[in-house]
Amino acid sequence: MSIISMRGSRCILSRGQLSKMLTTSSQRLLSVNKQEDLDERTRKIYDRIIRVDHAGEFGADRIYAGQLSVLEKTDVGPLIQHMWDQEKAHLAKFEELIGEYRVRPTILHPFWKVAGYALGRGTAMLGKEAAMACTVAVEESITNHYNDQLRELLALYEESGDEKHNDLMKIIAKFRDEEMEHHDTGLEHDAEKAPGFIFIKGSIQVGCKAAIWLSERV
Repeated sequence: MSIISMRGSRCILSRGQLSKMLTTSSQRLLSVNKQEDLDERTRKIYDRIIRVDHAGEFGADRIYAGQLSVLEKTDVGPLIQHMWDQEKAHLAKFEELIGEYRVRPTILHPFWKVAGYALGRGTAMLGKEAAMACTVAVEESITNHYNDQLRELLALYEESGDEKHNDLMKIIAKFRDEEMEHHDTGLEHDAEKAPGFIFIKGSIQVGCKAAIWLSERV
């Protein structure tokens, strides 16, 4: 039976299913340069995935930093801090993977630093509802993006039968679940009450798609 299930329009790969299906590869010893364990095609896929996810988590880190600079002393301050702390952990892991797989970070890193902070701070200045609308838009985009990557890695596994993909799949599945929690938290804290919610969400998600496309390539 496929480990892909549907929740609404989303494709969901649960961590429990991944753990049951792929159990042995995390025990093997890897070389310091993990790219040496990959063939050329797989290396290119890993290179793209790790580069764009590192950029995305860096951008999310900057968004929450911008939000907290405005809303720290409000009732949603602790909530934003909690979500930011999780994004910091995501970023730290992808920085580790950048080194382990010898991946070149995107050259757009300085731009995402400014753009992410400006987006977070700008939406927060419109009110906490707009900040939560930003969270919903960004985290929905990231969740769907992570699901696409899980499908791609699962296809690699099914094609090759090589369980070495287990490590990255587990990381992405865990982070995907936490991003979805952030999305749901935004909805629970009145994101849809933000003036112009549909416009805010749609505009931000167009930007997210562009950022993903660019960060995968440069």
